[in-house]
Amino acid sequence: MKKKILVTGGTGYIGSHTVVELQAAGYEVVIIDNLSNSNVEVLKGIEKISGICPTFVQLDCNDKAGLSKMFTDNAGIKGIIHFAASKAVGESVQQPLMYYRNNLVTLVNLLELMPEFGVEGIVFSSSCTVYGQPDILPVTEDAPIKPALSPYGNTKQINEEIIRDTIYSGVPFKSIILRYFNPIGAHPSAEIGELPNGVPQNLIPYLTQTAMGIRQELSVYGNDYDTPDGSCIRDYINVVDLAKAHVIAIERVLGEKSLADVETFNLGTGRGVTVLELINAFETGTGVKVPHKIVERREGDIEKVWANPKKANEVLGWTAQESVEDTLLTAWNWQKRLREKGIQ
Repeated sequence: MKKKILVTGGTGYIGSHTVVELQAAGYEVVIIDNLSNSNVEVLKGIEKISGICPTFVQLDCNDKAGLSKMFTDNAGIKGIIHFAASKAVGESVQQPLMYYRNNLVTLVNLLELMPEFGVEGIVFSSSCTVYGQPDILPVTEDAPIKPALSPYGNTKQINEEIIRDTIYSGVPFKSIILRYFNPIGAHPSAEIGELPNGVPQNLIPYLTQTAMGIRQELSVYGNDYDTPDGSCIRDYINVVDLAKAHVIAIERVLGEKSLADVETFNLGTGRGVTVLELINAFETGTGVKVPHKIVERREGDIEKVWANPKKANEVLGWTAQESVEDTLLTAWNWQKRLREKGIQ
């Protein structure tokens, strides 16, 4: 058994897939999650895939005393992968203070406790939103950080600064910052996938729920952007590909290979796809129509962004493997599995 890893937000979408990949790599995993946007039933899906039910503690990372007790009760945690955060752009515009509390205080609490409990490294879940609307595409890690277009994006920028300032102060741990582009899809087993509580804030679960008839129609926010069909362009990455990158990152940050105290990597495919192209790819791949309409632009949305993943490819030895088309099929299979279970 390899080292013990704490995964915050581990019953969430990306967190749960990462837990599966960590277990497959031999790590012992402790999950903490407040279940504000996930379900404890996810643990059953993880166990069905891996054969191992990870240790689970229902806990909010804002609760520093609770975090301290968790570290005491689960001695020997050597690394943290920090997912726990509020993550919807539109919601952050409406509820900025909730986002600043949830996304900033939680990280500060973890960083303060890490030296006390001998934690050697933290992998931070960041976002391509830190680039704003890049001047040059595809965007590299050297691109300037732009003023955030939403409180959500701003929390990611501030968190990255918090990590760098903390590391620079001389703490006895290291960090890797992973800037995601747009994770989609589900585990090929259809045992885990994206299942937000309530009305989805992200595109793909809303799309699949619309295709299933749960939602009346999908709203496409704007068709007058400077893109081939007027809708926003994103770099859609398979969630399992993304999860595998976290295993490589935690190995690097805890091992001899980690040459710098803080390293930053873009995680994307390098391919930009418009929202309307994505809908068409789903309809073509599944044979299911997605009722949709064009509505006004949404505040906080970036026009177009996709990754240059060369640094992650070369330094981490990681490459996105799955196509958008195959990934959309996994999302649809997950939605169908939910219907079979009577969940939706």
